[in-house]
Amino acid sequence: MKLETVSMIPGPAPTFREALRVWLRIGLLSFGGPAGQIALMHKVLVEEKRWVSEGRFLHALNYCMLLPGPEAQQLATYIGWLLHGVRGGLVAGTLFVLPGFCIILALSTLYALFHTTAWLAALFFGLKAAVLAVVIEAVLRVGKRALKNSAMRGIALASFVAIFMFDAPFPLIVLAAGIIGYVGARRWPDVFKGTGHGGVVDAISAVGQGATPTLTRALAVIGIGGVLWVAPVIVLGLMLGWGTVFTPIAAFFSKMAVVTFGGAYAVLAYVAQQAVEHYAWLKPGEMLDGLALAETTPGPLILVLVYVGFLAAFRDPGVLSPLGAGVLGASLTTWVTFVPCFLWIFLGAPYIERLAGNRALSGALSAVTAAVVGVILNLALWFGLHTLFSEVGTWKAGPLNLPLPSLTSLDPAALALAVVALLALFRFRLGMMSTLALCGGLGLAVKLMAS
Repeated sequence: MKLETVSMIPGPAPTFREALRVWLRIGLLSFGGPAGQIALMHKVLVEEKRWVSEGRFLHALNYCMLLPGPEAQQLATYIGWLLHGVRGGLVAGTLFVLPGFCIILALSTLYALFHTTAWLAALFFGLKAAVLAVVIEAVLRVGKRALKNSAMRGIALASFVAIFMFDAPFPLIVLAAGIIGYVGARRWPDVFKGTGHGGVVDAISAVGQGATPTLTRALAVIGIGGVLWVAPVIVLGLMLGWGTVFTPIAAFFSKMAVVTFGGAYAVLAYVAQQAVEHYAWLKPGEMLDGLALAETTPGPLILVLVYVGFLAAFRDPGVLSPLGAGVLGASLTTWVTFVPCFLWIFLGAPYIERLAGNRALSGALSAVTAAVVGVILNLALWFGLHTLFSEVGTWKAGPLNLPLPSLTSLDPAALALAVVALLALFRFRLGMMSTLALCGGLGLAVKLMAS
């Protein structure tokens, strides 16, 4: 993804109604995962509307990369807050998620009811190959933007090796990258140059929105956000009891909202493992089906968790109907996943704006962005192995912990579809949705012909 330098002449300050229409447009068109979504926001907000300067956009993005949760949704919330305060952030962040939530909820319902039928299984067989190509494209697009020099490329490589070969926790990788960037920016400022926006003029600075970072304000944000976060969990516990599936759903996905970094790309493998092996909410392979669903919808890829929450409650409804429990489980999952995202932005953004000219902090944020590229590359390989091979084991030797596929379990049809998807995206530039449709149709044809 290439972010071109655009005119420094600011556009007119937007009204709230005008911003509302733009955020709805972005929410409906935000396909392609975080790379595509960030590119879309850059095109609309920086190039077309000129509401945001390039430096301010990248500075906000680097902060959002540092946070747990979906960086693209948090970036929308951040810029919405800059434009129109808290109500602007709430609208921008909500509209970024709402269309995709509604669509994936409907698709999850169809999957829960009909996923054992041959046509749907064949459709998902093709979609998985397309998803692999989309993730590879995301590595290249994000890498082109973030890996500006050898130092950033080295951080990305070290991040990949740490997580792929040694199973290092992502928070540790982020911390290490942040420290390297902070120290590096102080000693070699030209190498670890950040993206601060000191001195720029844009529609945001003309509007003058934003809050003064004070202790009173921070405590108020934490208090209100915390109450909103846990209120539905307490209500469900009192109404249905604490022994229902909704309690572990709320606890697990609340933990994911706090400790998982790098968006859906980074969290997917861990969620899949826990949902299948620990909680038995999903069957093996169903997480990839869920990601294929999320890839076909607008909004952040972390909406795949809506699918997980739906199936968990659908299969253990308690006193509720399966469909009613599934809708409630999906809604609860979405709530506990995204309420913290608003909390992080409203709490930290005022401080980040004040520190925009801090060279060391900007360098730290840029290094974190580079580390995330390595994590996305790890996910691309994880997808590739589980898409192309039916059997993937683990080879351990001391601290090494490498996935090891069984070569005899290679699926030639899956390999062929993956090649088609890569050609469609990179050679013929069909776009993500056209590639998904093509591979879904081919997968359907291949499986039905074989049956």
